[in-house]
Amino acid sequence: MTVREVEHTVEVGAPAAEVYRLIAEVENWPRIFPPTIHVDHVEHNGDTERIRIWATANGQPKNWVSHRTLDPDALRIEFRQEISAPPVAQMGGTWIIEPLGENQSRVRLLHDYRAVEDDLKSLEWIDQAVDRNSTSELAALKTNVELVTAHTDRTVSFEDTLHIKGSAKNVYDFLNEAQLWTERLPHVGRVDLTEDTPGLQRLEMDTVTKDGTSHTTASIRVCFPHERIVYKQLSLPALMTLHTGYWELSEDTDGVTATSQHTVIVNTDRITGILGPDADLAQARTFVQNALSTNSRATLEHARTYAESRS
Repeated sequence: MTVREVEHTVEVGAPAAEVYRLIAEVENWPRIFPPTIHVDHVEHNGDTERIRIWATANGQPKNWVSHRTLDPDALRIEFRQEISAPPVAQMGGTWIIEPLGENQSRVRLLHDYRAVEDDLKSLEWIDQAVDRNSTSELAALKTNVELVTAHTDRTVSFEDTLHIKGSAKNVYDFLNEAQLWTERLPHVGRVDLTEDTPGLQRLEMDTVTKDGTSHTTASIRVCFPHERIVYKQLSLPALMTLHTGYWELSEDTDGVTATSQHTVIVNTDRITGILGPDADLAQARTFVQNALSTNSRATLEHARTYAESRS
């Protein structure tokens, strides 16, 4: 039986305790790790927990449950996949954060793993996925942790909410059936939706702006029927370096409250090139929020029409 043991490292310009916190709090992962789409807590008991992770591996969406043991005093987090997704038979490892100074730290990411049936080609596939993901995760960890600790003003988070006199199921169906959006939403020019695993979608679409121009985005969506659709964009408009969000439905006796949430990190290198030589970060934040909010509100309004016509 072949078991691989590999290590990847990066130095981060942030306090070790802050780096540990951002890794320990899994709700941060879609924002700091490119492959991660969504993470949910399955179980939490003191310093041990079980989490379900949706992420891409070599561009393919996967999901699995991991068991984690957190040690905030030693700045270590041990993890072990409970049920791995083929071709992985077993996967585990450790995050180790080492202080190098007041505002400098080293992050070590250790992995051990083996392939299903000890297949050599599968092991090579895992080697590539672990190396690619670990390298990109640590590079993004460095970039995003340093941004979080030094440039909080680049992050924009907001919600749009609408109450609908209809059922959560009908609203969910409208949001889930994105392959029909070209017929249902005037700002969507083209859609390509694939769902090889139920509830795990890859959505590519062209969004048309008011002046007739369009831009293409690709997202991975994790769908929880009648309650929530979480997504992360893989290809982004030039003014963003990150875009995550979710659609959330809360049903009551009078209908359903539908919420669209966005979190964006503004790409400050592209502000003047897109918005003009005198534009600043405040204008970019407003521009991004207005653009996303306009589309979200339009989608919610069409979802309301759809759901209320079926009540």
